[in-house]
Amino acid sequence: MPQKILIIEDEKELADILGEYLKVEGFEVKICNDGKAGLDYFRAEQASLVLLDIMLPVMDGIAVCREIRNESDVPVIMVSAKSGEMDKVVSLGIGADDYVTKPFSPLELVARVKAQLRRYEGNNGKQKETPGERIRLGVLTLCPGSYEAYIEDQSLNLTTKEFEILLLFAKAPGQVFSKSQIYEQVWGYDGICDDNSVTVYINRIREKLKKQGCAYIKTVWGAGYKLSTEA
Repeated sequence: MPQKILIIEDEKELADILGEYLKVEGFEVKICNDGKAGLDYFRAEQASLVLLDIMLPVMDGIAVCREIRNESDVPVIMVSAKSGEMDKVVSLGIGADDYVTKPFSPLELVARVKAQLRRYEGNNGKQKETPGERIRLGVLTLCPGSYEAYIEDQSLNLTTKEFEILLLFAKAPGQVFSKSQIYEQVWGYDGICDDNSVTVYINRIREKLKKQGCAYIKTVWGAGYKLSTEA
């Protein structure tokens, strides 16, 4: 059965073009032209992935993404004409998995869709295989099976992407990861790197760690980031 992609986009021509590209790749496509219609469809029919514009009639994309994320962990890619840093920070902060700025190549977007689906399916498989696994580094504990992280007994309340980045570091403590390495291993895109997205997520993880009195993520200037329990 083909995977279903839900496109919530009020630019009908753009939505139709994206839909045709995705259909060629074997996906089933549903298009909704306003936020509320898209959210209603998602709740009734579900989807494997959602392509979601920010500027939508009736209900904006930020509100739609927030509602979807409260109910499901399926991948959400924000598609927007807004290129401002704050819009990206807000989108990623409420749980969007990726953020693409118009204009963009439909082929690139299809590649991002495939990468997100591979990551999502791979993570679900790993969770089933290792439900009791724990990674402990100092006061930090990660539970890959449940995507939960704790500083001592306090939950960090990480989003999926935040957890995946922290898990990448925790599996190789002391190893320095460049932004491109983080993007390739967590987002799954080979040869494409969005430095801003990586920076946003690193800062958010650091803020959550800092609230619990922990500063394990270190910057190695000119090289990248690493996890270290040393002061």
